[in-house]
Amino acid sequence: MPSIGVKLYSVFFKFLLKHRLQSRLQASENDGGDSFGVTSRPEEETPAAANPSFTEGVATKDIHVDPLTSLSVRIFLPDTCLHFPEALARSRVGISNTGSDPNQSQPRRNSYGSPNNNGGAVVKRVQNVDTNYRRSSYGSSIDSNLKSEPGSYRGYNPVGNNCRRLPVMLQFHGGGFVSGSNDSMANDYFCRRIAKFCDVIVLAVGYRLAPENKYPAAFEDGLKVLHWLAKQANLAECNKSVGVTRGGGADLRRSEGNLHIADAFGASMVEPWLAAHGDPSRCVLLGVSCGGNIADYVARKAVEAGKLLDPVKVVAQVLMYPFFIGSVPTHSEIKLANSYFYDKAMCLLAWKLFLPEEGFTLDHSAANPLVSNREGPPLKQMPPTLTIVAEHDWMRDRAIAYSEELRKVNVDAPVLEYKDAVHEFATLDMLLKTPQAQACAEDIAIWVKKHISLRGHEFSY
Repeated sequence: MPSIGVKLYSVFFKFLLKHRLQSRLQASENDGGDSFGVTSRPEEETPAAANPSFTEGVATKDIHVDPLTSLSVRIFLPDTCLHFPEALARSRVGISNTGSDPNQSQPRRNSYGSPNNNGGAVVKRVQNVDTNYRRSSYGSSIDSNLKSEPGSYRGYNPVGNNCRRLPVMLQFHGGGFVSGSNDSMANDYFCRRIAKFCDVIVLAVGYRLAPENKYPAAFEDGLKVLHWLAKQANLAECNKSVGVTRGGGADLRRSEGNLHIADAFGASMVEPWLAAHGDPSRCVLLGVSCGGNIADYVARKAVEAGKLLDPVKVVAQVLMYPFFIGSVPTHSEIKLANSYFYDKAMCLLAWKLFLPEEGFTLDHSAANPLVSNREGPPLKQMPPTLTIVAEHDWMRDRAIAYSEELRKVNVDAPVLEYKDAVHEFATLDMLLKTPQAQACAEDIAIWVKKHISLRGHEFSY
């Protein structure tokens, strides 16, 4: 069972959240909102300032993506883009301290759909992962010219092979579509952890919130960032080609040896960190709570788009306790309706704020992934999907059912269920530093690296 502290904090959290949701529900009836929208609510949570220096191994900066809306992204760039990850591991104390005390019990989780157990369920302890033996993409040495005087990272690459191309992960925060932000203290901490553990560039998406912008605003924002990533990759490639020509060469072919970003047409629109270090052909989607619904939507649209998104390719997605619901309740929705932090009554209020009033139904395609008339590609075309669920989360059964449907059509779709855990146990501010939250991030890293590793550098465990 959750600790006494978690239970007490849950009572306070639910009281405050219910008051906020009811206030917004009343305000939304009198206010139609505007298309520009809001992506955060500073009065509810403290934002974390962006820091372009490699503080704690990760540099961050904010980008306003769409001039017509408030859509933005926060980029998390790990310092492994400049180093061999093995060298960094030797210089650090270590990612995980869990298990250092022999008397400390290990957090446990159930694993469904493992390729080794033919879809059955096994119970296993979370293993400590030694960072010294983590394999990742490929590495190179640091170049001191890439850093400016105060220590902030400019991101422009000199000519040569002095950089690592890291996979790109799009992260969608939680908050029931009505709260949360990509730059909150909790989300900043979580994204830093994921960037370091998975050895990826994380793009935390600041999508528009409800009720100022109802469905499909948040979903469209997620897809818009994926298209923006493809545009960035194509602009960077065009500028590299122009740079080769200006340097005296007549060959416009793609050159892996010359990664210099030229001062050419469109150069001012190129994001240098992504141009220098991003590999969009290895793109992963990660959604937290309601962000899982957005990630699943973006994955389906990416499958539909196919080569139109080149060079972006979504190779996997991670759904962390997705915000699924339906008109016919599951066993967990009945048994755990009054569960910790986010009970069913409050989540219904959030859906009323997010979905259009006309024709409101809990079997909306944004809410229920199991409806028969859901638009999109066949399930067998979906990318590998890791689903994280918590034992004391009333939404768990529907997430597990969706994963089972994916496995029926031979999609790699394991489920990790964490014992004694609550909704947002790995991302909520109070629970971020618990051993279970760290173990969850390590489990995600193990699975994600299996799908983003380059040939010849496969991650083994």
